[in-house]
Amino acid sequence: MRPIVALLLLVLASVAGAQQRSIDKEVLVAAPIGEVWKAWTTRDGIVSFMAPDAEIEARVGGAFHVHFDPLAAPGMKGADDMRYMALQAPTLLSFDWNAPPHLPQVRAQRTFVVVRLKEVDAASTRVTLHHTGWGEGGEWDQAHAYFDRAWGAVLTNLKKRFDSGPVDWSDWMARLRKMHEQPAATPAARP
Repeated sequence: MRPIVALLLLVLASVAGAQQRSIDKEVLVAAPIGEVWKAWTTRDGIVSFMAPDAEIEARVGGAFHVHFDPLAAPGMKGADDMRYMALQAPTLLSFDWNAPPHLPQVRAQRTFVVVRLKEVDAASTRVTLHHTGWGEGGEWDQAHAYFDRAWGAVLTNLKKRFDSGPVDWSDWMARLRKMHEQPAATPAARP
């Protein structure tokens, strides 16, 4: 009997170790599924809830470049050079994703996001987001914690977009302009 229990524990431990951590978020949006689909697959849609600028080409392999800082240098604007991995209108889209610029080691890697839309009724849609592909330790842990917060905010903004209108990025852009106008720190003088 003991060998069977030991084998069972070994199998359970290996299955548990094989599971990847993920971020899973969900929101109910007061909009028809087609409108929510457009929010995720058009430039105007992305700008209405996610970021002040974007380059969107809704096709498999097409651009899903989401610019949280449109004033930054190329490659530092946010989700630069991301692409759609799958589009199954109007119920599923997937894209690769990178970490923010302040986490350069994991920014060079990619994770993957799957967004599912489910019509609840003619006027509401359930949106679920699943983000996976995480490494372990160091910047990976920081990136995971960052996106656990960030995706919640993104889905809250998506809900607000349909409840009260698109995000107004004016204050955000004013802060970015001020930040970019500040002179870069000069290196300390050498003796």
